[in-house]
Amino acid sequence: MRVTDVETFLVAPRWMFVKVSTDAGVHGWGEGGLEGAADVTAAAVAVLAEHLVGADPRRIEDHWQRLTNGGFYRGGPERSSAVAALDQALWDIAGRRHGVPVHELLGGPVRDRVRVYGWIGGDSPYDVAAAAAVQREAGMTAVKMNASAQLPPIPSAGEVAAVADRARQVRAALGPERDFAVDFHGRVGVAAAPRLIEALEPFTPLFIEEPVLPEHNHTNLRRLVEGTSLPIATGERLFSRSDFLPVLQAGVRVVQPDLAHAGGISEVRRIAALAETFGAVLAPHCPLGPLALAACLQIDFATPNFLVQEQSLGIHYNRTAELLDYVLNPEVFTFTDGHIARPTGPGLGVEMDEEAVRRAHARGGQWRTPVWTHADGSFAEW
Repeated sequence: MRVTDVETFLVAPRWMFVKVSTDAGVHGWGEGGLEGAADVTAAAVAVLAEHLVGADPRRIEDHWQRLTNGGFYRGGPERSSAVAALDQALWDIAGRRHGVPVHELLGGPVRDRVRVYGWIGGDSPYDVAAAAAVQREAGMTAVKMNASAQLPPIPSAGEVAAVADRARQVRAALGPERDFAVDFHGRVGVAAAPRLIEALEPFTPLFIEEPVLPEHNHTNLRRLVEGTSLPIATGERLFSRSDFLPVLQAGVRVVQPDLAHAGGISEVRRIAALAETFGAVLAPHCPLGPLALAACLQIDFATPNFLVQEQSLGIHYNRTAELLDYVLNPEVFTFTDGHIARPTGPGLGVEMDEEAVRRAHARGGQWRTPVWTHADGSFAEW
């Protein structure tokens, strides 16, 4: 069996799909579009495809090593995301070739269903109580929201109170038996994070996500972890075991690698195992498309230290396309009581509507990361 072709598709709302074809008539799909730079990632896939075309797709680990480490200059989210898409596609081929879901190739399932959560509130949270109530009525047992829109380096007492009040409203809407998580999104300055975390403690969120920017993890994360009883989560902008080791050493106990960015199934499997040695749990980041979610689920079902799975159905970024628009078997993503049942289809378990994908790619369109500004005209973290 040899790889004959690697194709990339940029599709709405902000996703990049990859299809790897072989001379045996077996193909695989993956997803790795870096939000805001999916076209750059697609270019990286084209370069990396030079290694894959003509090669045996069954040598997944060997390909991962060469794609990741084959360049003198290594790393970076664009390359790691490109590798992630190709790695997913190779695992998809392996599962389809053997007629089993990928999680069976990873040692078999350790659970029968996976808990998922939905998003509420958008980038600038509002009406969070009503949105949480809608999710509750739909059967979801957990939601996540941003703590706020842009914040100054040290927020005012009123701004801190507004963050806490949103958490109070969501807790009241969900009750004590359901969960919500709060994402700081790296918008909160180092000086402000302890005060905001303390203000949220009475409402017992499931975790606080990305309380500081990744570049501040080495010097500030341990202090935040030790200063609160709330679990601290991070990882959507970390892309390797090497990136995750210092945050685990700092005491983070919820790790959030993104299957579309952190080297795919192969590397996230290793990140999860590393986290397990620290007593940390896995909550994969996934505000993206169906292939990214399908890859996450394969990891979730094979990972003992899994906690909860993010998914993007109805997320505020999905204005021009939705999670199920490119899928022929949407039933694999059916939510029952806030959970997804174990997929039994081969490979990633998703059958893509290739015609819809090609039409969407032909229409074009590109999503760019918003650039925010403070009231004084200076740059604000999105």
